[in-house]
Amino acid sequence: MNTATQNLENDHVYILRLTDVMLAMVEKQSVEIGDFDLVINLIRKFADGLHHAKEEDLLFPLLGEKGFSPESGPVAVMLHDHEEGRQYVKGASEGIQKFKTGNSAALQAIYENMKGYALLLQGHIDKENNILFRMADQVFSAEEQQNLLKQFAAIEGNAEAEFNSEKSIQKVDSLAAIYLQ
Repeated sequence: MNTATQNLENDHVYILRLTDVMLAMVEKQSVEIGDFDLVINLIRKFADGLHHAKEEDLLFPLLGEKGFSPESGPVAVMLHDHEEGRQYVKGASEGIQKFKTGNSAALQAIYENMKGYALLLQGHIDKENNILFRMADQVFSAEEQQNLLKQFAAIEGNAEAEFNSEKSIQKVDSLAAIYLQ
């Protein structure tokens, strides 16, 4: 039986692949502005817009009902990581805008923020997959897992067509074909 936590772990496969792309872009000192923009859009619309929405709007509140406070403990750590990730994305996005106006020194800010985001998310996903989701599996009933899955489907159904799960995965794969060789 497919569960809500499995759905989130499936997203993680592609988010981790995106972080690998980001690290490769930094390592290869990419200057491809279109690829930078695509990475930021994938983070904002897929990783944050879809995946983190499923966690923050649905999974974490249900965990809260089961006694996992959003103020302390594992859920609080995950929420903090999401906010920290958004700061890295903001920094990278600002760097991209400066780079587009001819400020080549902004590349360093792009690289630093992309690397920071990628490393943060890799650790974050490890904690979710191996700790938080296993705790959720222990406290959620089969019915609660299925209800979450239905609610996840609603969030996914409302995604921007160009960045729904399927198209986002295709975009991650296309970037991976360029940078992960």
